[in-house]
Amino acid sequence: METVTHNPTEGVYAATDDYVHALEVRNPQRFLYVAGTMGLENNGEPGATLERQLELLWDNLRAILKSADMTVDNIVRLTSYLRDAAYVEANGAARVKALGDRRIPTTAIIVQTLSEDWLVELEIVAAA
Repeated sequence: METVTHNPTEGVYAATDDYVHALEVRNPQRFLYVAGTMGLENNGEPGATLERQLELLWDNLRAILKSADMTVDNIVRLTSYLRDAAYVEANGAARVKALGDRRIPTTAIIVQTLSEDWLVELEIVAAA
């Protein structure tokens, strides 16, 4: 699989340093569509803080990806669902920490979650 970043600078607003406008995936053999994943402990309880939920969330995503013989390097699209706009910075920092130098198309949406204790949820698409 090959990926090509499309981040035009003419005719569209500039992307910030933490994402790209588009990522072309060439010749993938498989796609993995991951449902919204939350920062829950193994017993289903949400982490006590936003930081803990973000840590758990990325651990949970890594476990799901591993089950498909993938890693965070296979993520090609990410949507964040945040309970509060105040979580944008921490969510972005956690994403950058998890992905390292990789930049992918991302969207953050402020929503009312099904439970008040669920502060953030991520939905991803991965390809291999």
